Amino acid sequence: MPTISRDEVAHLARLARLAVTEQELDKFAGQLDIILQSVAQVTEVAADDVPPTSHAVPLTNVFRDDVVRPGLTQQQALSGAPAAEDGRFRVPRILDDEPLAGSSIGRAEQ
Repeated sequence: MPTISRDEVAHLARLARLAVTEQELDKFAGQLDIILQSVAQVTEVAADDVPPTSHAVPLTNVFRDDVVRPGLTQQQALSGAPAAEDGRFRVPRILDDEPLAGSSIGRAEQ
């Protein structure tokens, strides 16, 4: 039956750079002890005859053949757009003409 001491909890807290109170040391020791007991129970399971699995049920991917299909025409693609201009999607401007302060992005080579 695993037990974890207050000193071990304090050591873990120091390693994790956590500030814990004396009350929290007792509380965390109890909680960590429950976790360690649960892990110990899992390790006691006799599973030597159980093959390792990655899924509980057999899983098979079903792939379809790639088939070339005609794409949308320009008119069809733009028909659902909220705005179009010169055969292209019109979107709101998100960048200014001026470069960001301290940035070389958008500046001409000198």
